[in-house]
Amino acid sequence: MNKVDPAQSVIYGTTKLYAIIGDPIAQVGSPRVFNPIIARAGVDAVLVPMRVAAADLATAFAGIKTTQNFHGLIATIPHKIPMLALMDTVLPRGRLVGAVNAMRREADGRWTGDMFDGAGCVRGMKDTMGVEPGGRSVLLLGAGGAGKAVGCALAEAGAQRMTVFDTDRPRAEALVAAVAKAFPACKAVQGAPDPRGHDLIVNCTPLGMNPGDRPPCDTARLDRAMAVVDIVVKDEPTALRAAAEAKGCKTMSGIDMLRGQAMEVSRFFGFV
Repeated sequence: MNKVDPAQSVIYGTTKLYAIIGDPIAQVGSPRVFNPIIARAGVDAVLVPMRVAAADLATAFAGIKTTQNFHGLIATIPHKIPMLALMDTVLPRGRLVGAVNAMRREADGRWTGDMFDGAGCVRGMKDTMGVEPGGRSVLLLGAGGAGKAVGCALAEAGAQRMTVFDTDRPRAEALVAAVAKAFPACKAVQGAPDPRGHDLIVNCTPLGMNPGDRPPCDTARLDRAMAVVDIVVKDEPTALRAAAEAKGCKTMSGIDMLRGQAMEVSRFFGFV
């Protein structure tokens, strides 16, 4: 059982409720990241984990909407895409990505959603590595929900060129088309998972979540001039990060991305 910090465990009748919803939920790091931010800001609020099965999402959200002191939600797997249809308003990034991962109750009771995976990655890069996406040549590995959010955010932040790889080729091609349409200044192409010719490598695949997972690209082709981001949320380095660090690359983990995302979502919720 995890130890609880007494300074962060006092709940009042006035406390505003926020939750992260997903299935499974035991692995999420959001409560340990957000609650210290809330405490430092002096806000009377708490964020808790809620396990909600995919089949129960609409029912659970209907109940949350009737709970007047529930003010916001964070969505993780498998709810980011289905939550889109339950929102009253979806902000531009959420519409572009086709998914939302943070939702807030407005003063009139309506719910607004947006997507912060990409913004969190960009902020994490700046805060952790001192790396700006502007002018970079990006190899994006994985074009699923997180990959699409990150790819669009990197293009929006000024990436010059982007090679997208996914084992699901149509999914990679769909992301290339979305980037080309929304951010034509970024030259996006579908290609192989080859780091050569790129100076920013970003893993948005699940490879690295489980012990023994192979790296998502040929790490022998990394060099110290590259910055390497692996959004897998683990305290210990993934195979990709370990290889990149051995080459002398600047690296960023999924926990660093989560911290960046937390600051962006905290602003959306009004904590900071």
